Amino acid sequence: MTFCEEVRSECDALWQGSFDHPFVKGVADGTLPLDVFKFYVQQDSYYLSHFAKIQALGAVKAQDLLTTQRFAAHAEQTCSAEMSLHESFFGMLGITEEERSTFQPAPTAYQYVSHMYRAAHEGDLADTLAALLPCYWLYYEIGERLKDAKPNHPVYDKWIQTYGSEWFAELVQEQISRMNELAEAVSPERRTQLKEHFRKSSYYEWQFWEMAWTQQQWAIHSYEVAASQ
Repeated sequence: MTFCEEVRSECDALWQGSFDHPFVKGVADGTLPLDVFKFYVQQDSYYLSHFAKIQALGAVKAQDLLTTQRFAAHAEQTCSAEMSLHESFFGMLGITEEERSTFQPAPTAYQYVSHMYRAAHEGDLADTLAALLPCYWLYYEIGERLKDAKPNHPVYDKWIQTYGSEWFAELVQEQISRMNELAEAVSPERRTQLKEHFRKSSYYEWQFWEMAWTQQQWAIHSYEVAASQ
């Protein structure tokens, strides 16, 4: 098996957790409460703004100009296509300027972004891509699974169409091929490290749905109450 086939198989239970999550199922059948999706969109916008920066770090770490150009192109597409999608969601969901200005990332969103930055700053291009790839690939698989779904809701219809599109599939396949090439050239010990980045990102993808589903908050007030007792 290729590196990506191996690590995808090893993370199958985590990915299945995403496929089976009530958030994803609620998008598919149109029953997801809009306040939950509204929370998700704001967190995802934060996440993607940093995802683009980490793609740009990949461009810096690349050893050839073609790879630099491709990572820069991916970063630009994240900024333009994904953020434009969220702008439309902000309007559809009635997210106000005040809500945007007072936004705070939930713990899981913050932790996921921190994990990717650490992989990128402490590692090379292979580490960076191993941490980025589950987001690409999982959303592609969800898009494939939901492409025939009919939530009959303008917001959820639009979300499914985005990740079931051909242009997105091409980006995903490009990065899978690149990850396999990078992993082929390293030692078994390094492959284990790369798998760990991929596994952690797969875990955080699963937890991202749960974060949105529960509208996760920082438990600072709970800590203050406990500390006073």
